[in-house]
Amino acid sequence: MISAAFLLGLVSSLHCIGMCGPIALMLPLDRQNPVKKVTQLMSYQMGRLLSYSLLGLMFGILGRGLYLAGLQQKLSILAGAAMIGMVLISEKTFARYNFSGPVGSVLGKIRGAMARQFGRTSPQAMLAIGILNGLLPCGMVYAALLGAVAMQNVLRGTAFMFFFGLGTMLLMSAVPYLGHTVSPSIRNRIRRFVPIAVGCLGLLFIVRGMGLSIPYVSPSAVSLFLGQAPDCH
Repeated sequence: MISAAFLLGLVSSLHCIGMCGPIALMLPLDRQNPVKKVTQLMSYQMGRLLSYSLLGLMFGILGRGLYLAGLQQKLSILAGAAMIGMVLISEKTFARYNFSGPVGSVLGKIRGAMARQFGRTSPQAMLAIGILNGLLPCGMVYAALLGAVAMQNVLRGTAFMFFFGLGTMLLMSAVPYLGHTVSPSIRNRIRRFVPIAVGCLGLLFIVRGMGLSIPYVSPSAVSLFLGQAPDCH
């Protein structure tokens, strides 16, 4: 599942290039000093990674609570079904509902804080931009958080989001260097693979929840219980 998280992040970065790519292109990087530029860029990426890990921790706690409520395998199946639902329901349908409305004021403050950091060039400012960027709404992050909940374990939920973020770092780190050389048409073509990846991950979670006694892929209910038992005390 951790490998799946990394692959989801890798494929999601194709989506991130379109959504968060403009932020990466506008980062106040030192274009004249290659070493400083890399340091600034890595600080930004570390900030994103930290945000994703903290979100994984929070949703891992939620998944742990649902596990203790007796929803072990059902939770994995529901998470997988939700991922597939995100793929099948068009973006236009989602756009009709303002899911971020209840937290609109918070998001406004996050964007305002990001804008203020863009006036600074220190690694600390880059780190702050990355942290705030990781908190912005994103459909791919939502899909990954479903996976973190389905991990039913605090550490595994955190690790799931950490490796998801790690997967996004590869292409996102290349954006400031190659962003202007990739045309929008090419980016749109590449992004077509994103729903396929999310759908495959959803199927993986459903199979995992069915308890088919397939090592690593679909462990039995007993194996899942024994795997969680050390965290119960």
